[in-house]
Amino acid sequence: MQLNTIKPAAGATHYKRRVGRGIGSGIGKTAGRGHKGQKSRAGGYHKVGFEGGQMPLQRRLPKRGFKSQTLKFNAEINLDDLQALVADEVDVLTLKAVGLVPELAKNVKVILSGSISRKVTLKGVAATAGAKAAIEAAGGSVA
Repeated sequence: MQLNTIKPAAGATHYKRRVGRGIGSGIGKTAGRGHKGQKSRAGGYHKVGFEGGQMPLQRRLPKRGFKSQTLKFNAEINLDDLQALVADEVDVLTLKAVGLVPELAKNVKVILSGSISRKVTLKGVAATAGAKAAIEAAGGSVA
């Protein structure tokens, strides 16, 4: 390989369209821009969403709702998930290792859905009132 033999890979370069070079080229005179109007002028175009002065769609529609950015750090599991775990002491790291909660999760809460019949100790994991009662009834504890 020499420097004078290097060239781009096949298909990597595109033909440069030369506009405004005569009637025979097919894109002469107006150079494919049509006649008159803002889009035919040099430097003339509009911003994204501009509708010619009409109130744009994103401003016509009402603002609605709110999506909290902190929700992605919260996760919940149910009692059936706890029942299926082999560990007796459960914390956020063990739940992440098993794959019950996403890696982003910082706060985990146990909800009363399903049932539990074995002793489980929760550390650093919250529980709803009903879930806490069910865990304590099975002999476990919530720290």
